Amino acid sequence: METMPPSEERLASPCIQVCRIDSTTQHCEGCRRTLDEIARWRSMSETERAAVWARLAADPHSPA
Repeated sequence: METMPPSEERLASPCIQVCRIDSTTQHCEGCRRTLDEIARWRSMSETERAAVWARLAADPHSPA
């Protein structure tokens, strides 16, 4: 089982408190994460979180 560092050392959530799911894309209109990514964020490894951040950074519609 992975040992998680204290939360302040982990990658921050991309949440911007605009929580609406787009019915077409199934992504949050605020942070652009999928429902699965939102649900699993707290249990994701640093590698998984970094991959989400990389995807968001590559998305021209992302606020990231």
